[in-house]
Amino acid sequence: MNFLIYLIVGGIAGWLASLVMKRDGSQGIILNVVVGIIGGFLGGWLLPTLGLGLGGGWVGFLITAFIGAVVLLLIVNLFTRGRAR
Repeated sequence: MNFLIYLIVGGIAGWLASLVMKRDGSQGIILNVVVGIIGGFLGGWLLPTLGLGLGGGWVGFLITAFIGAVVLLLIVNLFTRGRAR
């Protein structure tokens, strides 16, 4: 059951990040979920390293995954477009 919740929350985080980074038109729902889940892992590693803790629960995971997904899309933009938006 937790895996399904991670997919849903990761998908929402990936979708929100793609809207913020203006990549929503080039991504589908599957890629949004993938970006959100990878962003969750990236944010889960990056935020505690910086000394930022967002707490537990699905809201903390959503915020962490969103921040990680935005960072991931920023890195993708740097490599695909040669500059950050």
